Amino acid sequence: MNKKILIIGIFLFIISALVSYLIFKLKNPTVISTNIPVAKPGANGTMAFDQNLPKTQACPINGVKYSVQQENWWKTHEPLGVMIENSTDARPQSGISYADIVYEAVAEGGITRTLNIFYCQDAPEIGPIRSARVYFIGWLMEYGPYPLYAHVGGANADGDADALGEISNLGWDGYNDLNQFSLGFPTYWRDYSRQGHTVATEHTMYSTTSKLWAIAKTRSITNLVKGAPWDANFTPYTFKDDATSFGNVTDITIPFWNDPGYVVEWVFDPKTDSYLRKNGGEDFIDVDTKKPVYAKNVVVLYMKESHANDGYANNEHLLYQNIGSGDALVFIDGKKITATWKKASQTARTLLYDTNGNEISFNRGKIWFEIQPTYNQVTTK
Repeated sequence: MNKKILIIGIFLFIISALVSYLIFKLKNPTVISTNIPVAKPGANGTMAFDQNLPKTQACPINGVKYSVQQENWWKTHEPLGVMIENSTDARPQSGISYADIVYEAVAEGGITRTLNIFYCQDAPEIGPIRSARVYFIGWLMEYGPYPLYAHVGGANADGDADALGEISNLGWDGYNDLNQFSLGFPTYWRDYSRQGHTVATEHTMYSTTSKLWAIAKTRSITNLVKGAPWDANFTPYTFKDDATSFGNVTDITIPFWNDPGYVVEWVFDPKTDSYLRKNGGEDFIDVDTKKPVYAKNVVVLYMKESHANDGYANNEHLLYQNIGSGDALVFIDGKKITATWKKASQTARTLLYDTNGNEISFNRGKIWFEIQPTYNQVTTK
């Protein structure tokens, strides 16, 4: 009898342990592996990962494979969106090479600005950082309920282009919003010499991903969603390996507002199956790497562009209709794919479909979205 009770007790213990483990896994789906050494900061301020470890873990944002050590690191923070300007006086910029995904659109007066999403990599220095625009917030909302947003103020005139009002309405104030106006030094600082030439004060604001993530950790961002990981409802893109044969579309020209200083050219490099970025006729250099910036995928999203009519000087605040659907072009492997983009809501992912209705698979690597007004003509050769 005692033996039977003992067996039953052991059986119940095992069942209880299994149930507890499953509940723990379900509530904590991003449990970090503990048998891998923790990465440490490197000489340039970014994390130093052991490059000899197998690269088996796909970045959920752009599909690049990294080690378990690097995955353990990125699971400790949320995606970070940083506004980096692209005026001619702001070039060369810092940190864009390290962004997983980039969104580029005109901010005002034909001058483009980029929203750079950092998650699986960090950057030693990023900038010049500029102000928020409401349509960039719409793209950032694809990365969980509380994605981090680094910017220096923002459009705030009453109306549909009120970016600071949108941030407040979303409940981001004091949590995931990393506005320089409320943080200041040492998270943000001005560097008047980084670009190697004299520039106006508005082109001098910088930070680092590590400083911005450190601020976020003091605010318990993840606790806002009751311990759920940021990607609990995230829709990842599908990814494929690089091609072994390529198309014959080797040059893409994107005019934006036809100002020569802001015309973007992407030149296909079959050796790396990627696209070299040129801006204003010159290679687009990252100060951090001192090398040109490349993207594995270039995506043109055609969207209705309009002025906000919010009383701002010269009516320069813009709006882009980034919810719904529209025409698109996807450039991968030296090929041009005619496509359709769809975004069902503010928080839904912008998805791309070919003419047969199949979702497009991207190459593993940086995805650069170029937002164009519907009337613009992208040319290729």
